Order: sequence, then structure tokens, then C-alpha cells
Amino acid sequence: MPKVAVIEDDLPTSNQLRSWIEAAKPGIVVDQWFSRDEAEAAIARERYDLVVLDIELGRERHAGVAIINAINKKHATPVLVVSAMPATIYRSIMKALDAWDYLQKATFEEADFTDTFLEILRAVKERDKPALDADELAMDPLRQRSPTWRGQRINLPLTAQRILAALFARRGQVVSYEELYEVVKSGRNRDNIRKHVSTIRDAFREIDPTFECIENVPMRGFRWAD
Repeated sequence: MPKVAVIEDDLPTSNQLRSWIEAAKPGIVVDQWFSRDEAEAAIARERYDLVVLDIELGRERHAGVAIINAINKKHATPVLVVSAMPATIYRSIMKALDAWDYLQKATFEEADFTDTFLEILRAVKERDKPALDADELAMDPLRQRSPTWRGQRINLPLTAQRILAALFARRGQVVSYEELYEVVKSGRNRDNIRKHVSTIRDAFREIDPTFECIENVPMRGFRWAD
């Protein structure tokens, strides 16, 4: 089973996050750490699949930044930041540090946390699959960097990247609209999915005008066809 760390100095909040994680993924291993020192020591000796992290720990206002840097140097483990710091300021900072996502305390529900948490675990599983050939599509949704097609970077927003990853992971098979709803956080309707797929096609055709790998399957969804 996956192993995750919850790094949060407030005990009730830490316990709540742990209970949400265990409810979403029964049997999962959850370690709880409450200070920068014990968190960094754990990161040095353990290999986590995911880290849930607060930025402010005790009197250290930006302890989480140091911990993310330590994680990136050691294992590049995906990080979900859960903090009271204003998202308008800190989301871009955390993304620059390669954090997966940022949730501001008191502004999200259990379902929002669970959806994000499970999405990261799915991305971990996809990342650990065998590497693709160099001349195929290359992408790493955990790092949130632009994918490449035959060595050239494709400029795509994050939601479009998630849809692209879902299609490519099941290339040759139809991915239904309902399955694609699971990888978008809002706009869960067919028109919105079609718009994202159109964005993906346009981005590919900017660098490869002959690109025709994404097929529309009427009334069902889309398929990546090599």
C-alpha cells in the first residue's frame, strides 16, 4: 500500500487529515510529523509516495518551504500543501517549488481534499509505469511541466495535461466522458471536455500539423490512436 506523511503542527488538523486519507484509501500507511526537524529526519530515512504539508510549523513561518526543498533533493516526492496562508499569494510560490497542489485551510471540504489526494496517487502510479520511447509523447504529470511531442514542448494548461495523460495511458482504448470527468476539477460536462480536447489538438498541431492521434468516438468519448 502507499505510504504518506502528514506534516502539520496542529494535532486536531493533523488527525482530521489522517482520517480523511484513511477513509479515502483503506489500509494506507500514514505517518504524522509535527515539526520541521522530525519531518526532515523522516524524509531522509523514509520513501513516501506523497507528502501533505503545512507551510507554517510552530514559530517557523516558512518551514514548509525548507521541507519541500529537502524533498526535492532526496526523492522528488509529490507534495500537497494545506495551509492557512492566502492561496492568491502562495499557490504560485508552491507551484514554482514543484508542489502538486495548494489547498487553503477553511476554504475547502473533505471531498475537495480527497479528490486532490487520490488524483496525486493516480499520477504516482502512472509515473511508475515503464518509460516511453524517446520519439513518443513524454510527460510527467507529477512535476506539472509541459509535455513534449517528438522532442518539442507542448504548451498546455494543467487540466488539459491531465486529460492528455488519461488518454495516452489507455491508448488504443475509448476513454468515456464520465471517466474524463474524474480528471477535471470543474466543468464536468461534455462541452467542457470537448473544449479541452480541442485545446490539446491545437497545441499539438502548432508543432506537428499532421497530428491526428486523438480520435472522437461519437456519443462515447475519445481515444488515443497511435
